Order: sequence, then structure tokens, then C-alpha cells
Amino acid sequence: MTVVDPDTKVGWVPEAEQESDADGAEDMPLSLRLSIADTLTLGNATCGFMAVYFTTTGILIPHLTGSEETGMARHSAATAVILMLMAAIFDLFDGLVARKLRSSPMGAELDNLSDLISFGLAPAYFVLVYGMVADDAHQRVSALAAIVVLLAVVLRLARFSCVTLKDGMFQGMPSPFGALTVVSIVLLELPFIPTLLAIIGVAWLMVSRVEYPKPRGILAVAMLSWIVSAMGLLAAWAFDAPGGQLLLQTGCALQVVLGAVIPLFATARRVNTFRDNRREARAAQLP
Repeated sequence: MTVVDPDTKVGWVPEAEQESDADGAEDMPLSLRLSIADTLTLGNATCGFMAVYFTTTGILIPHLTGSEETGMARHSAATAVILMLMAAIFDLFDGLVARKLRSSPMGAELDNLSDLISFGLAPAYFVLVYGMVADDAHQRVSALAAIVVLLAVVLRLARFSCVTLKDGMFQGMPSPFGALTVVSIVLLELPFIPTLLAIIGVAWLMVSRVEYPKPRGILAVAMLSWIVSAMGLLAAWAFDAPGGQLLLQTGCALQVVLGAVIPLFATARRVNTFRDNRREARAAQLP
């Protein structure tokens, strides 16, 4: 409260109130302290940034300087994808921890920003670099596909922030699942046109209305097991283990198949629900 001196007409704030305001200013950040869940979210963002770093230093720069080595590029690509998988683990656990423990008011914003780095920028950059180093790829078209992936994640995260959905379901392919599917498509080393069409298809699924179940309970355990298995496949491929290439292609193909099959199951379920509702409505109209 400001007090005006009747003689000098000058406003001043009582000393006690000044001290109170100072204490309040010191206490204000306490409500914005990082929680355990926020720390996991920041780990997600760090992994995404480091994935971009390894993609640049281990794949793009050696290609541009003409000093690329197959082994080095393979190790860097595997490291970048493993970091994206680790980001997915952080993203899985920060939500679980936030539900069990206290989360700060910044939690939702930090989660969106971290997801944008790890599951938007990192896979889009991976696609861009693929278009620059692959023999049969077209750089400008690959850049366009990378932009489509990035914008799809941006739109998906923005919609997730402002749309309320029924509990237990996502609308559209979750961005971690979409990012890993995009990377799997690139690692399959298919011809350029099928690769491009598949990447654009994944981007469309991320902004679609197809419902995907949230990873909770048994589904969360299955997702974590699959991520750990994918890390093992990538490590075997990176160190040129016997059968590593075949194992990697099998894992990537399974990831792509899951990305295509889940929407089919979701569509079939919606059709069956619609039919059941129509049957109930007709039965209710009968005398």
C-alpha cells in the first residue's frame, strides 16, 4: 500500500510492507521449483538435442567434408536413434511420476517443449540429413518431408494442449510413436518414393482423429520392453554384430507395421461401436 505524506504530497511505502514484498518476491520462485517429473522432462529435451548433435557430427559433417566412414555413420545414426528412444523413456516416466508425486505449474509447458525437440525437431532433422546423404534421395523433397513431420508434431502438441479427450486415449498418433516410426522408415533403406510416402503418411496419422491408447499399466510395460529391445537391435547393428542388419530391419519393419495396424483396429472398433449404437437405437424404437 502506498501512503501519501500530507505535507510533501510524496508517496511512500511503509518499511514493513517493503520487507513483506521482498519476502514475497523471494518466495515466489519456490512455487516454480522443478519437480522430479520436470527433471525427467528436461532429460527428454537433452536427449533430443544430443540426437541432433550426433546426426550432425557423425553423419552430415563427414558427408559434406568427404571423410565419411560407413562404421562411423552407422554408430552415429544408432546413437541418435538410441537417444530418441531414451527421450521416449523419459517422456513415459515423467507422466507416471507427475501423477504419483507433486508436479510444478511448468510441467505441461515443459513437456510440450521437450516433445517438440525430441519428437519433432530430431526426427525431422534425421529425415533432412537422410535426404542429403542417401544416394537415391532428393534433398529438396526430403527437406519438404522433414518440414511436414515437424509441422505435424507442432500441430499435434498444440491440439493436445487445448482439446479435452476421453480418458485413456490419444487423438492421433502420439508424437514419440510417430518419431520412432519415421526413423524406422528411414533405417529400412527403402527406395526414395516409398520412404517419402510412408513418412508423409505417419505425419498425417499424427494430426488425424484416429484414437491411440495411452501407455498405462500393461501397455506401458510393453512399450518400455519394446524400447529396450529396440536399443539392443540398434547396438547390434552399430557394432556390426552377426545378423545385426537383419535384426534391425526386422525391428524397424515391426515398428512400421504397428503404426499401420493400430489405426485399422481403431477404425474397426469405431465402426463396431457405431453399429452397436444403431442396433440399440432400433431396438429401443420397437414396440
